[in-house]
Amino acid sequence: MVVTDSSDSGTILRVRGPLEFKCQLDSTDALLMQKVISRTFATLHSQVKSESCVLTVCDSSLIIWPNKGVYVTPEEITPNTLCEDIHQWIQTDEQESAGKRSSKKKNKKSSAASVINLRLMMEVTKTGPLSAPILRRTLQKSHFLSTTLPMDCVVRTTCSDTIKDAFERLLEALTHQLCEMEKVTLQHMKGATLLVPEPLHFLLPEPKGLVTVVYPAGVPDSQLETHRKELHQQFELPDDWPYFRRANAFHFSNEPYKDGYLRNPHVVLTHPTLDNGKVYLVQGIYSYHHYMQDHMDDNGWGCAYRSLQTICSWFTQQGYVERAVPTHREIQQTLVDVGDKQGSFVGSRQWIGSIEVQVVLNQLLEVTSKIMFVSQGSELASKGRELANHFLTEGTPIMIGGGVLAHTILGVAWSETTGQIRYLILDPHYTGAEDLQVITDKGWCGWKGPDFWDQTAYYNLCLPQRPKVI
Repeated sequence: MVVTDSSDSGTILRVRGPLEFKCQLDSTDALLMQKVISRTFATLHSQVKSESCVLTVCDSSLIIWPNKGVYVTPEEITPNTLCEDIHQWIQTDEQESAGKRSSKKKNKKSSAASVINLRLMMEVTKTGPLSAPILRRTLQKSHFLSTTLPMDCVVRTTCSDTIKDAFERLLEALTHQLCEMEKVTLQHMKGATLLVPEPLHFLLPEPKGLVTVVYPAGVPDSQLETHRKELHQQFELPDDWPYFRRANAFHFSNEPYKDGYLRNPHVVLTHPTLDNGKVYLVQGIYSYHHYMQDHMDDNGWGCAYRSLQTICSWFTQQGYVERAVPTHREIQQTLVDVGDKQGSFVGSRQWIGSIEVQVVLNQLLEVTSKIMFVSQGSELASKGRELANHFLTEGTPIMIGGGVLAHTILGVAWSETTGQIRYLILDPHYTGAEDLQVITDKGWCGWKGPDFWDQTAYYNLCLPQRPKVI
């Protein structure tokens, strides 16, 4: 594995590309097969360290030969150029749509650009005279193995790193990843069948940073628990959070989610300022579920369903469960199956509340929840300590239902000395498109004061508890 500093300064260099793994097994003896596979990996090591290894910067004209003294083209770039300056050569979508593509310098990087993507390639043509090919025919029974190794390495640079510094570290990361892939391949080899090694990146708590781990593709997380325990011990991590499950793999900012849901819209908000106040927030990643999504017209009745879906997405994306976020119909069917509702409830437009949310979480996700009862909305202002402690210890989104409305609480800003409190609310009643600016500017995700609640209505809060697993 590779550990990368996760400081906010600098840029992440990420290189991806295929390496073709091909070898011929002339024996079924396990030891001999392992030797052949190790020799094949040694050949790949030689390729990565050879002058034929090329790294190209995506969406730019930059080409870098890291083993030729870090030779770079165009010539305006030198090995001593600051790594940050690569951003100037990258073509943005806006520039492309405006027809401004050229090999000249590009606009300076924006503050949001934090990842530089590179492709790993190998030069095929060679300079100088080439020998004539020799054909040889051999009759023997062999087993031919062929697969593609999906190389994926990251290195974080600082503002003072040069291209030479950064790409030397990238080469080290590539060779180290090949070593890790060889270990995984040999460890999980079944006869003459190879499992493709799969590199994944995980962001650990500070100061550990971004860590790359290689898993065997096709082996479920449930069979890798021993390995994860070793990783937790190595990085001195607690045994109550699944840091190294695949669902927890780091998502790079320049890669959109394929399902179309917004993730963590609250991160762009400015925290409220309270006298001696602290902010306590949801931990991890969730999806924003709201009215009218998934081709479902639930306007006026589905707010608690959507809040439940947001909570379920949190447990899925933290790796606690491996099931998809339940649909309205699946939620209703679950409540019928446990005897909470009659069969006619399935397919209806009937509301659910915090108690039903608790039941569904327990039945579908095996997640237990605490229920907080508040006799009137004015009492919520006195619940700062309990809510702050929940986000500190559990870190899960909270569903709150009162009157005819349901919301999701993502955090609180609370002053222990003055009792002042603000609530970070994710509102499932939004009916528009997945437009982050509209959602935050219009307050569909935003900080609310105590007067946000109906002061005379009673409220039930469902506080999901994290399973203590790795």
